[in-house]
Amino acid sequence: MIISIIGRQFVSKTSFLRKITTVTPKMSSGEETGLKLSVVLTALEKFAPLKLSENWDNTGLLVEPYSPRNITKILLTNDLTEDVALEAKEQNCEMIISYHPPIFAPIKSVVQKSWKERIVSLLLENRIALFSPHTSWDSVNRGVNDWLANAFPFTESVPIIPGEDPDTGAGRALKINKGLKLSEAITRVKDVTGLKYVRLALGKGKTLSDNITTVALCAGSGGSVLKKVEHADLFLTGEMLHHDVLDAAQRGISVILTNHSDSERGFLKIFSEYLKSDLDNQVDVVVSQCDKDPLTTV
Repeated sequence: MIISIIGRQFVSKTSFLRKITTVTPKMSSGEETGLKLSVVLTALEKFAPLKLSENWDNTGLLVEPYSPRNITKILLTNDLTEDVALEAKEQNCEMIISYHPPIFAPIKSVVQKSWKERIVSLLLENRIALFSPHTSWDSVNRGVNDWLANAFPFTESVPIIPGEDPDTGAGRALKINKGLKLSEAITRVKDVTGLKYVRLALGKGKTLSDNITTVALCAGSGGSVLKKVEHADLFLTGEMLHHDVLDAAQRGISVILTNHSDSERGFLKIFSEYLKSDLDNQVDVVVSQCDKDPLTTV
């Protein structure tokens, strides 16, 4: 047996190795500070209960690392791409909140052959949790659709398809103060979304100088929701099928399209401030700089 002298104590090498290998490792970032994942999930449920999600949707906690760690920094994104996932890793985030669920169709394996599988692999390897709220944020009061409605000086706002609670549901139908011209409505939509350009289908017999008194809107792909509206002066959504736009325009309804995620993304900045406050500023909540709509006007 090899004997080592440490200070004035005689310690066998076997005993010494046993001691140094049983020392508790230093905690990694996010384990001594921040909040437990369960606390953050409770705050998210408080803002928008998952029961508000559409039945077809895949919302909630989608990725939970095997070894838990406290949450000190959250990255908000509209769409979770590989670039956004790497951004979260580089910023030492323990959690991503992706408005759109990147896991929707069933995944049969987690290997490197597709970008969605690579994202899941990266998140698990780096112990990053993933949560997606999607249609629960659309439906809830003060959510995505209400943020988009702020483009207009409305006097009344109600869901187009109400939920169990009349203040929640899909889309919003607005009554507008008199005197708002269509051209002014376009400018207001650009201001709220931060876009330089939007697409416009002018309603049959209408001009940019016409006043609008009613607006129906739905963030994202709102064609199916807007079909429930018999008449409005203006439809606002991210994207619609060509024939749905054509039908609305022929009925005298003007249509503004922003691109799908551009009708949603601006809400993230608003939500980041809300969530930080609700978590007593114990968690940093940042908005992705890599996230953007895949379509641009060129």
